[in-house]
Amino acid sequence: MAVKANIVIDQGSDFSTSIYLQDDNGDNIVVSGFTAAAQMRKTYTSLTSTNFTTTLLDGELVLALTHAQTANLVPGRYVYDVELTNASNVVSRIVEGMVTVTPEVTR
Repeated sequence: MAVKANIVIDQGSDFSTSIYLQDDNGDNIVVSGFTAAAQMRKTYTSLTSTNFTTTLLDGELVLALTHAQTANLVPGRYVYDVELTNASNVVSRIVEGMVTVTPEVTR
């Protein structure tokens, strides 16, 4: 079951957040051999999406968007999730939630 986590993105700004991957004992999960994919969409059924850049380190997953990407987002609420794929091609959703994009004033 995926962990629920909501995030806020400022339109027109670089965005980065870390998700710490730990087991029930608080130990870092080894993610060598895994790949990560993350997208946000206006609704679950939207055809268009924005892809996060993902970086996997042992115990940490970094999601990022450039200021050019966030400048193109319409302010409001979105949904997102993150999936990990292991070397055997098994996909697991690890986190999901809402994204709030706050409007930019300075352009």
